[in-house]
Amino acid sequence: MQATVLIPAAGTGRRMGETVSKQYLELAGKPILAHTLALFENHPLIDNIYPIVLPNDISYCQQQIIDRYGFSKVRKLVAGGPTRQDSVKNGLDALAEDGFDQPHRPIIIHDGARPLFDCKQLSTLIDIVCQTGACTIGVPVKDTIKNVENNKITGSPDRNRLWQAQTPQGFQYQLIKEAFDQSTVDGFIATDDASLLERLGYQVQMLEGDYRNIKVTTPEDILIAVALLGGST
Repeated sequence: MQATVLIPAAGTGRRMGETVSKQYLELAGKPILAHTLALFENHPLIDNIYPIVLPNDISYCQQQIIDRYGFSKVRKLVAGGPTRQDSVKNGLDALAEDGFDQPHRPIIIHDGARPLFDCKQLSTLIDIVCQTGACTIGVPVKDTIKNVENNKITGSPDRNRLWQAQTPQGFQYQLIKEAFDQSTVDGFIATDDASLLERLGYQVQMLEGDYRNIKVTTPEDILIAVALLGGST
């Protein structure tokens, strides 16, 4: 089955220290968001892409990203909300409006500021979503993690059981919609989409990804991403 992609990219990039939103910063000659969209534009299992951007950025994004680089699979730009979770919910609502709300349709959610994902893994991710309902990309943590309260260590979790969640994360439409609807009722805010299913008791599969799949959040991340792309800012 063809999959649809939601790209939340409505962040302001305060940690980047720039006046322009981080997803529009240049990376190896192209805006970060253009790199990210290209990952899915060229994949045969993706039918539609819905970037989710700040309401005031819609016109700019359409002209300077979608039209400029010819992204034909972008069906529409969606206005983001106050939080990432609100933005993704707006994206899910847009899918329903456009008729892409079939219960078992794979919905892929990927951060707009992750331009280095290896899209060769996308087919595997979609296959797992079709079989099990939910799957996320992630990598085992490299460092020792500490529980800390009031600047005092209270425990050291077993590193062999800890993974760092990344995106893309994939879900069958009916499962992710139920999870978002319930989180709205409960007033629950999560730091990633998979957490919304976990709290309802759904099993989310983990697919090992790549440490190169960084989220560009700080100025240092730009330097790392440039090095990984082998280009220049």
